[in-house]
Amino acid sequence: MSVSSPWDVLKPIAARMPSVVREHEVLRVTAVVHGKDKAKAAGAARREVLFWAQKRSGGRLPKHAWEFQEFDYLSGGRNSATVRIENNDTDIWAIRADDPDKTVPGRSWTTEVVVGLTAGKPCQFSARLLASTSEDNLDIEPHTPGFVQQVTEKCLLSRGPIDLSAEPWLIESESDAERLVELLVDPSRNLPVFVITVPEDATDPNTPFLDAAALARAVLGTGQVVIVPAAHTWALTSRFGRQRSVFGGAVRSYLAGFADDASPYSHRLVLREQISTAESAQQCVRWMKTFAAAESIRRTRLGTDVVAFTTIRNASLQLSQARLEQEGASDTQILDAAIARIKALEENLKSANDAETFLLDEHKQAEERAQSAEAQLSAATFRIQQLLDQIKKRGQIPDADIQLPFTWSEFGDWCDQQLIGRVVLAPQARSGVRNPEFDNLELAARCLLWLGNEYRDRRLEGGEGTLKDHVIEAGVRNAPSGADEFRVSWQGQSHTADWHIKNGGNTRDPRRCLRIYYFWDANTQQVVIAQMPAHRRTSAT
Repeated sequence: MSVSSPWDVLKPIAARMPSVVREHEVLRVTAVVHGKDKAKAAGAARREVLFWAQKRSGGRLPKHAWEFQEFDYLSGGRNSATVRIENNDTDIWAIRADDPDKTVPGRSWTTEVVVGLTAGKPCQFSARLLASTSEDNLDIEPHTPGFVQQVTEKCLLSRGPIDLSAEPWLIESESDAERLVELLVDPSRNLPVFVITVPEDATDPNTPFLDAAALARAVLGTGQVVIVPAAHTWALTSRFGRQRSVFGGAVRSYLAGFADDASPYSHRLVLREQISTAESAQQCVRWMKTFAAAESIRRTRLGTDVVAFTTIRNASLQLSQARLEQEGASDTQILDAAIARIKALEENLKSANDAETFLLDEHKQAEERAQSAEAQLSAATFRIQQLLDQIKKRGQIPDADIQLPFTWSEFGDWCDQQLIGRVVLAPQARSGVRNPEFDNLELAARCLLWLGNEYRDRRLEGGEGTLKDHVIEAGVRNAPSGADEFRVSWQGQSHTADWHIKNGGNTRDPRRCLRIYYFWDANTQQVVIAQMPAHRRTSAT
């Protein structure tokens, strides 16, 4: 006789219980509203949001709504409510609008908007889009609410160095291309940039295969869409190299924090062949919309960059309750105010719990991705070493037929491709080889090959001591850095660049003086180049 598990017994009861409705945050938009008169700019933004809310409600909002005063509007599920907090230094206006989904029963949408003025600061605009549903998986294609476009068209909005626009940015000149390059590496940029290139054989040199205009509207406020014709993709390749650029009809997402030394694998590249059909192009667009929405939540802080409607309403009720007590209001009035505030606190708590659940899910997924990436990296490193050992057992030299780079602009990509898993350039080294004065490019490349082969082999065998003053080739030797050693941050940890390769003579002529400062990373079993090819400048030099 089989024994039922407790879950088997509870299944019939669980089936009769109502489904749990959970609130999912879909996206966030935060921006600065520009205008000489901040109050007028805030009023214009608020009016556009009210026009949108009225259209969604199917009725007419009360007159005092257009004076930006508090109101509650009930319309069969299409409800709207506003809160306003005013004092000498602050004027915060917030609205929340609910709207049932037109196609999925039981799913409803909530939109929250805050327009705030604070003394000494520009007008702040923020919006949140949330979905409440009992569905286990919320399968949607995120799209910025329409009022964001309305506000953008009436007011000038910006997010960091990016002026928001519902139209894609078309690169039309060399100066545009250079501006794009600088935008991609701007540390103040916190929106992803989707660069869509046009292939050389396109019928229209300014029209890519993907619908860039529709994508720009969908990610307005959560991402920037850029169209780069074939004639201007050279600027990206010249600055970042082939591995980090995009061209030939391909698409690339450049995340916030991108830099010259960024891992090319962290900034997704979709090749032309992968979007050659209408279906694959649509899948790519859907991914960019979803990615932009997720990034908008990941890179903004609730309570700082974006404030929840319930938080503002609770603050308003708290101020109202305190004012009633000061004015000597009746017990009934004070009790009603307290009940309203308790209800607001309960809603705020529910919102906080939903946000915590979302963050826990995100953390779990990120942790799983990190563990998977580490496992794949370890496996790849092991496999690389296996292949190198097999080549050596056959009596062959691993890099015997390798082609050296022809120009310094190719050097970084050459190292990434030919010495992967053995030698890697740190940010300062990658910057140093972009266009140095040192004129013996081949010598620098041969030194890295020595580090990736003979030096690395001895390190793996524990023979560090035999590497001191080792002659690599005539006039070039390997030695401890001595007084020139320095600390360098690499992958979140601090290391000491305690070795360097140097050529002979006392010259400090940057055209002839070679210095390659590096350290051995035992965790990844590779050589990390901290700085090259110039002599390190210190207080003594």
